This record gives sequence, structure tokens and C-alpha cells, in this order.
Amino acid sequence: MDTTTRTKDLSFLARLDATAQADLVARGELTCAELLDAVEARIAALEPLIRAIPTLDLARARRVEPADGPFRGVPFLVKDVTPYPGLRWALGTRLLRANTAAPPTPFSARLDAAGLVTIGKSATSELGLLGSTETLAEGVTHNPWDLSRSAAGSSGGAAAAVAAGLVPLAHANDGGGSTRIPASVCGLFGFKPSRGRTVAASPGSSDFGDLVSDGCVSRSVRDAARFLSVVEAREANAAHPPVGFVAGPSKRRLRIGAWARTLDGREPDAEVRRAHDRAVALAAELGHHVEEVAAPALDAAALGDAFFLVAGAAVAGAAQMVAQMRGAPARPDELEPFSWALAERFLARGPGALAAAREVFAQATRAHLAATAAYDVTLTPVLATPPWHLGHLSPIVPADELLRRTAEAVGYTPIHNIAGCPAMSVPLHWSPEGLPMGAHFAAAPGADAALLALAYELEEARPWADRHAPFSCATLGV
Repeated sequence: MDTTTRTKDLSFLARLDATAQADLVARGELTCAELLDAVEARIAALEPLIRAIPTLDLARARRVEPADGPFRGVPFLVKDVTPYPGLRWALGTRLLRANTAAPPTPFSARLDAAGLVTIGKSATSELGLLGSTETLAEGVTHNPWDLSRSAAGSSGGAAAAVAAGLVPLAHANDGGGSTRIPASVCGLFGFKPSRGRTVAASPGSSDFGDLVSDGCVSRSVRDAARFLSVVEAREANAAHPPVGFVAGPSKRRLRIGAWARTLDGREPDAEVRRAHDRAVALAAELGHHVEEVAAPALDAAALGDAFFLVAGAAVAGAAQMVAQMRGAPARPDELEPFSWALAERFLARGPGALAAAREVFAQATRAHLAATAAYDVTLTPVLATPPWHLGHLSPIVPADELLRRTAEAVGYTPIHNIAGCPAMSVPLHWSPEGLPMGAHFAAAPGADAALLALAYELEEARPWADRHAPFSCATLGV
């Protein structure tokens, strides 16, 4: 950066959400170029420590004239499982490290029309599969609240970048908790829309891709609500009628069903239970009718097996696609041991495996929706354990142990992807050690607006805007 062009102290921007930054540009108090000057300074200060941004192209960003949209001039990151024109699209894997996205997608076109300035890509676990963003291709992403802890995954780079104040808002997507879990451990708001709510973010389709919903991680509810209004599908044949911009809370009181045990019947960690109980108490204080209920009776083992089977099918499909493109098969050293193991397990199960997994999903969807039909919203923890240390979900841990560790922690979020429900992690609790723990709220498919309205209410009752991670630009004054 040419520091002679920067005549203002822009360190205050690290404390502002995307809406506030765009408002400064709209009022003529700052220019889009100054927002880029500030983000460049913040990235230079903390990215070498956090390692959230594997692909950065500020020179390209400076050539862009942002559209006159609601986020005009706001620096933005797209998760590296998702294509964006002209930027590397490696999906966190050595297999695709030289791949560059070319044509725009409906999703990237919406980002551009909103005025967002995409400066690069955020780190992801390989192919979005693991709950920790530490890859053999890109290295380890650190949690700004505790550098020894994981920023989780697969949207760990997005969450770490926003929690560190590098950008105010970042794209995230969620196939089993990959937006909500990083948001929880990084002290952010993470919203997963209903299936089919948004325009397509990536080309092609697969059983694993059908589980994925695209949204964002943010420091404020209004940023997430505005982002959803930007990317939601508006076609006549869209899965759900558009909700537009949900601008604030509702007077409607909700019936909330709450439980703390995981779907396989385990009690969460004691601090997680305290966080959950506080969220229940808060919802009741706000006038909502909260009932403690049993978790839906689902076969957690069968669901886990089906989930990772369709994930293995996606890995095998990616390897086959690359083999066809280059005329040579993928090698074990081009994929992480866990990814390779999932692909092998899928291929060993035979041609009927995917159909069987789909039936498991269909049965679980029916059971979950029937068990929760009496409630407007459900409330659980996001995770059964506190944020884990780096290495706990490393891709070089043996596959069986990784699956066991994942099942131990991730006992609440995947069913909402399977059933197509909207869900969100709300940053309502910090442990005595200062570790964030989100509260998890979900609703029936299509009820995104009700969740966002509730989120505004929770944000007003227990504000988190002034909580900043120890290793963030706001804390360090960058």
C-alpha cells in the first residue's frame, strides 16, 4: 500500500460491521479506496498469524468499481469451496491447487451487484469435509480467541477473518454445521438459510452438495439479514417465497422446544450445558414459551454413516473429474488421508449405497419434522464440547478416530441440513476461559424470517458487538 494516499486513521473500521462501513461510503465520509487501504493494513498486521486467507488479490480489487448496492465498497471474502471469477478455486486441496474459476455464477453476480468487493478467498478444510480448517494444502487457521484452538470448519477461514476484524463480513456455507460451528467457536453470528433459499453458488449437483446452504458469518444480525436478501432466489419457481430484508425483531412470541442431549443421547460438556441453560432462561425472559423436551428419536449412527458416505461420493466424484480432465488418476498424495479414506469406503459399498443413504435421510427428515412440528423454533447447543485444540480434528488423524471425535462434538447441527431447515448460531455465552459458545436455534423449512427476527431480539437483549477477540484488529488498534 502507498501510505502517502492514506491520510486518515482508519483503525476504527475494525469495530464496524459491513452495514456501518457501507453507510460511511454512501454518505461520502469514506471512499471505497479507503476501505481497501484499511483492509490491506489489517491483513498485513494479523493474517500472517491467523492464516485465514489463502488467496488474496487486492490489486484486482482496486480495479473494481463497486456497484451501487447495499454493501458498496465493503471488502469481502468468498469461501474457497465456491468459485469466484478470476480467483483460485482450490477447495482446500492439493488436487486442485492450480485451478482458477472463470465465468461468473448467479451467486457471484449477486455479490457484485450488492457492491461487495471480493478481495480473495477464505480458507476451508479440504473439500469442506472436516470440522477444522487445517489442511495439507494451505496449513493451519488459528482461532483469534485462542491461537491454540481451531477456528473449526469447514468455514474456519471465514470465521477467523471476521473474528480477527480483517473483514466485517464473509461468505460461508454449511453442509452439516460448517457455518454455525465456526461462528460458535469464533464468537460470531452464523446463519444457515433453508435449502433452496439462495441462488446457486457452485456449478453442478451431488447428494453432498444438496445438503449445503450458502450464507455468511458476521458480527451483526443486520449484516446477515441484508446478505440473505442479496443472495436469496427470487424466481417464480424458487423453493421458498423471498423474505427480502428482515429489518428487526417481531412482536410475535414463539413456542420454543429446547433440549441439550445430542441426537445419540449424550449429555454435553458442563460448560456447554451452562451456556444452553442461560439461552433457555433468556428466551423465557423475553416472553417466549420455552419447553424442555427430548431430542427427536433419530438413529444417529445410521445418519452419521449416510452423511459420510455421501461425502465420500463427492470426493470420489471430484477425483474422477480431475482424472478425466488431465488423463491421469488422482494420487493418494494429492488428497488428505481422511478424504482418500472416505472415497475408498464409498467405492467399497457398491452401487446401491447412495440410494440407501438417501432413504436414511428421508426417514430422518420425516422423523425430525414430525417431532418438532409443535414448535416454532428449537433450541440446542451448537456443539457438545468446548472449542477444540488444533490437531484434534487434523486430517492426518486416522479416519475411524476422526469420525469418532466428530460424532462426539457435532451432535446437533447436521439434521438441519438433511431436513432443509434454517438454523443459526447466536453468540450468547463465553466460558470463564474466554472461549465463545453459541446458542443454536432452528426452525421449519422456509421460516428464515422468524429466526432472523428472533436473532435481532437476542442481540438487543445480550449485545455482543463490543466483544472482540484478543488477537483481533479491534483489540490491537490496527
